[in-house]
Amino acid sequence: MAARIRKGDQVVVITGSDRGKQGEVLSVLTTEKRALVRGVAIAKRHTKPRGAGDQGGIIEREASVDLSNLKLVDPKSGKPTKVGFRVLDDGRKVRVAKATGQIIEG
Repeated sequence: MAARIRKGDQVVVITGSDRGKQGEVLSVLTTEKRALVRGVAIAKRHTKPRGAGDQGGIIEREASVDLSNLKLVDPKSGKPTKVGFRVLDDGRKVRVAKATGQIIEG
């Protein structure tokens, strides 16, 4: 099945504690149906020093978010939108923003 949300997309969180936050997709975990989004779902990890010169401590990093809790940001209007697919005349299958009909690059 074609991916509606891909790495590098601008998305907005539609539900949960981070509702309304926007960010760029850093990676998509397809088997788990989750994504890492920059600045969203920040978790604190307590790490031990590993090796010489490495410092331990509390590190903040992004936790994964379920894909059902994300919506793509429309490139034209800047608002959240659903994603559809369209086959162009040259045979390419592209993603399309449902709200405006704009083709989503990437």
